[in-house]
Amino acid sequence: MKNHRKIRVGITHGDINGIGYEVIMKVAADNRLCEICTPVFYGSAKVAGYYRKALDMQALPFHQIKTVNYAKDGMFNVINVIEEEVKVDPGQSTKVAGEAAFAALEAATLDLREGDIDVLVTAPINKHNIQSHTFTFPGHTEYLEASVGNGQKALMILCNERMRVALVTTHLPIAKVPSAITKDLVVARLEAFDHSLRRDFGVQNPRIAVLSLNPHAGEKGLLGHEEEESIIPAIQEAYDKKILCFGPYAADGFFGSGNYKHFDGILAMYHDQGLAPFKTIAMESGVNFTAGLPVVRTSPDHGTGYDIAGKGLADESSMREAIYTAIDVFNHRQAFDEAIRNPLRKQYFEKGNDNVVLDLTKDDDDDIPVSVD
Repeated sequence: MKNHRKIRVGITHGDINGIGYEVIMKVAADNRLCEICTPVFYGSAKVAGYYRKALDMQALPFHQIKTVNYAKDGMFNVINVIEEEVKVDPGQSTKVAGEAAFAALEAATLDLREGDIDVLVTAPINKHNIQSHTFTFPGHTEYLEASVGNGQKALMILCNERMRVALVTTHLPIAKVPSAITKDLVVARLEAFDHSLRRDFGVQNPRIAVLSLNPHAGEKGLLGHEEEESIIPAIQEAYDKKILCFGPYAADGFFGSGNYKHFDGILAMYHDQGLAPFKTIAMESGVNFTAGLPVVRTSPDHGTGYDIAGKGLADESSMREAIYTAIDVFNHRQAFDEAIRNPLRKQYFEKGNDNVVLDLTKDDDDDIPVSVD
């Protein structure tokens, strides 16, 4: 990453007919945003102008730039990814909206790959209208994995101050979930989750709860065999690798009893198993974080909000939290990487002379035995 006086946060506009512009502009209206980072908005000043008038919002001091290299600290920088006039239809799914969403995502991803922005925050897209011969992915997560993952696998984590939920499977039809739950996949997710909790969130010795796939954790095979055949062996293997993971827990009792409060992370088997309780508990503070990749990307945990688009009813809290979380993760990663970059000097006790410590990181001429009383 290139060094900047402030962290550069790239923000994509998402679906122009959804609530993306409203929540972004509401966050941008708070002057404190530009005090903690340099926002770079990939969107359209004209579309922003449309929503400013439609929602009767105050004029924002946009700084329009051609490329991110012209971004200025202390200002809300805007890169126009669509130069021509576009028709805005709040609440409607249109081809134009899908094309505009991809244009912003493509431009921001390129700058993220080059290190010209430090983190990426994406407003919600419509996963159907964005589909084209250039975008054939179920969502942001899979696109970023293919575009900037460098062969690494993405891990979807929903988080707020109260809980962090990771998913074994993401955008997969429910009928295909059981066959996808293998021991190797669960172990890989636990390893990625454990590493993310340490590096991205600054949690030391994280405790991870693993949810079952079937009701009542399968009842020892009576209600399903995935627990006995895949999930329990995966938990044991991961635990043997010094990952503090426990379970499997039946999802209903786990959340209903408040047991989730005793863990640093929760690994759910499929999308709605983890996201339904998370969004119920998190309310407007939830954030979708794409872990496991060499780049940092977050987004609000809500969708396009077509039903309230253009009505001034959208809550910007999740977008604000997504920006703050991206900055926090970026800082946590830098601190973590710096801490392990220079490990403690290797030392050993000389056989037969237990009171001598030799420092192996020094040259021979510099080795000075130190007495240990």
